[in-house]
Amino acid sequence: MLEGLPPHKPTCSMRLVTDEKSAQAMVELLGEFFDPAETAVAAFEAPDGRWHLEVYFSDRPDEAALLGLLRPVVGDVVDAAVFAPIEMKDWVKASLEGLKPVRAGRFLVHGSHDRHVVRANDIAIEIDAALAFGTGHHGTTLGCLLELVKELKRSRPRHVLDVGTGTGILAIAAARALHRPVVAGDIDPVAVAVARANARLNGARDHVRLYAAPGVRHRLAARPGYYDLVFANILARPLRLLAPSLCNVLAPKGILVLSGLLIRDVPGVISAYAAQGLALVRRAEREGWATLVLRRGGAAPRRIS
Repeated sequence: MLEGLPPHKPTCSMRLVTDEKSAQAMVELLGEFFDPAETAVAAFEAPDGRWHLEVYFSDRPDEAALLGLLRPVVGDVVDAAVFAPIEMKDWVKASLEGLKPVRAGRFLVHGSHDRHVVRANDIAIEIDAALAFGTGHHGTTLGCLLELVKELKRSRPRHVLDVGTGTGILAIAAARALHRPVVAGDIDPVAVAVARANARLNGARDHVRLYAAPGVRHRLAARPGYYDLVFANILARPLRLLAPSLCNVLAPKGILVLSGLLIRDVPGVISAYAAQGLALVRRAEREGWATLVLRRGGAAPRRIS
């Protein structure tokens, strides 16, 4: 699952009202089982305290097989799932109904319908419901935003990189706060287009420099020892594979923020980065997801053959 990246031409949705534990378990399973370019998964708490799971598919799934996949994890709660065809123009708007603005320090991520809640000193980031699926509600994005708040209190990074930018929230936030260029990339051109539109919408077009490529395999990102602050909000397996290249572009005293991790994935990811000479500075957990902050100071890097 990649937050902020909508499936291409969604045709069908599945909705289910459930409890928090079941919603998180299904997000985890579906995010690992389905291609993130073809399926978007989200779970959020509604104002009444109940949790809503929403899944959007490019192609209508085999409903019986899907329910069979989920049943061993959450039991008969899956029998309440509702499948329905959707129109392209309606799917994102429907997925965002009931979501509240998200605050992290001075940063406020909100939809266009919540402009009235923006305060005078806020760094407001508006994510247009017509452009992107994610709006920062996911624990991984919020975790990264909160770490950005902490780093801005400690220092003023000159060079920032956001790998797996999705809707561009982190890059936009850093650019707006620092008034400096921020490099951001994603493996999917659709995500890059979304991020570019959001940067324009939020007055950061001139400061967010975007690329479409895997990891840091682009001239904008592949700069050894250059970035003071690097964000990588992806998933555990690609984060482990990217350890050598992310550490290569990190400045000697730079900070690396990793997210998109389930709690069970944390030891393996920490080990992969310790092998590159990075040590854990702090760890935060939100909604079953972990955010890690690392810097140089671990074991000597292993040779990569």
